[in-house]
Amino acid sequence: MKKLIVRIMRMMILFIIISCSQTSPYHHTEDFDQPLIEQNNDMNSSGNFEALVKLNGEYFKKAGKIGYEEGKGLCLLNIANVNSTEGDYERAHILLDKAGESLKHSKNNFHRAKFYDSYAHYYSHLKQYDKAIIYSDSALHALKKAPDSELKKKLLPRIYTNRGTYFAWKGQLGNSLKNFHKGNALEKSAYSTCMIAQYHLYTERLDSAGIYALRAEEMMNHQKTPDIEKLWIYYTVGYYNNEIDHDDEAEKMLKNALQMSAKTRLTYSFHIKDIYKALADLYKKKKDKEKSFYYLSKYLEEDNRLNESRFAAINKTADTFISEAKKEADQRENDLWIMGILSFVILSVSGLYTRKKIHLLRLKKKSMKTETDTLKNSVYEKKLQEVTELAKKNDSSFLMKFKELNPEFIRRLLTINPDLENSELAFCGLLKLHFTSREIADYTFVQHKSIQQKKYRIRKKLNIEGDQDIYEFFDHIEKISHEEFQKKPYI
Repeated sequence: MKKLIVRIMRMMILFIIISCSQTSPYHHTEDFDQPLIEQNNDMNSSGNFEALVKLNGEYFKKAGKIGYEEGKGLCLLNIANVNSTEGDYERAHILLDKAGESLKHSKNNFHRAKFYDSYAHYYSHLKQYDKAIIYSDSALHALKKAPDSELKKKLLPRIYTNRGTYFAWKGQLGNSLKNFHKGNALEKSAYSTCMIAQYHLYTERLDSAGIYALRAEEMMNHQKTPDIEKLWIYYTVGYYNNEIDHDDEAEKMLKNALQMSAKTRLTYSFHIKDIYKALADLYKKKKDKEKSFYYLSKYLEEDNRLNESRFAAINKTADTFISEAKKEADQRENDLWIMGILSFVILSVSGLYTRKKIHLLRLKKKSMKTETDTLKNSVYEKKLQEVTELAKKNDSSFLMKFKELNPEFIRRLLTINPDLENSELAFCGLLKLHFTSREIADYTFVQHKSIQQKKYRIRKKLNIEGDQDIYEFFDHIEKISHEEFQKKPYI
């Protein structure tokens, strides 16, 4: 009996020792996972991309020192998400696969949920919504099995909100709205409310869209809302007001979105071009061709700039991160081999991706240039008509407006003869507009003979040869080079 009791006690002690020696899969939640994810999300929301990459590089090294492979996976996952958002899908896929080596089969269900949600996000950008939903299902299933925590509390509503977007794009509108409402019920934030407004705008239910858009705006004003989410809310409210023809309010909200975009120009810089496009469309509807042309030009300029510089920035910062990861991996021959292969693949795909981007950029630039030129000509024609009407009314503001329309023409006249008076410049402007002597006499209330005398004096002051048509001279004056001006003995 004694021997049996001793044996049982030994087994109990052994069980306790083994149990105590096993590390919980959630051991590093508070000292690693939570601070990393919270700081990463803050930097993501503010658009501080350089700091985000640096942060994950530091935590990657920290994870290596404490032997926390899943911590490395979270760092890789964060960088993958940024690349996915910014459109560098080849690199995102490589980083996701690398992160999956430690996260996909983790006993930490939060890690698995985070991994699957990131893959769902990735496939949504590729417009492969079936795959996005499958991975989102896996994320939801894993997260529900994770113990309650602050991380779970924040991730769960965002998974539902993301699922709402995937189902909407797939055309399953019932499932979409159901998930949006689940996310909103859990989060009760301005952003989750805004996403329901987006759903109703997408399905053209303007009454419901208005209720949720204005509610989101009110919540934003009373809650702590990240700048990137404020941008999205302002944009949504502006879009809604544009749809119901409240042009002034739409303009105000879109301008607010523009200000928010200035604060988030790195990670979320792609938003600003959409705001420019929305403003261009708004002013086009308001028949303000000049402002429409301005914002369309800004849209084209920003789109071109982002396509060129954003990709270069991502390459630089992500390569720095991978370089840091490679240094840490030098301690293990297998890791070194993997990181070497990873670097080689990244360099290869970067070249292919860059060439693809340049080709698409050229096509897009050509298309936008045609639209811009058309609008530019329309704006010029409108201003020309206004200046012509001022001339016919003998309005005193004619010369000022004419100078705005044809600054080079006036500058060339003054290059020939700096002593020309304003009245003479205005007369040259009338000739540039091809008014006949009879028309000029009628509009300026002088005799026809006086107009002929003015023409003679202008010919003399500008040294226009007697056999040259004065209208033809003014038509071509802007094409004459400065060297030709200097060669001629102008008075």
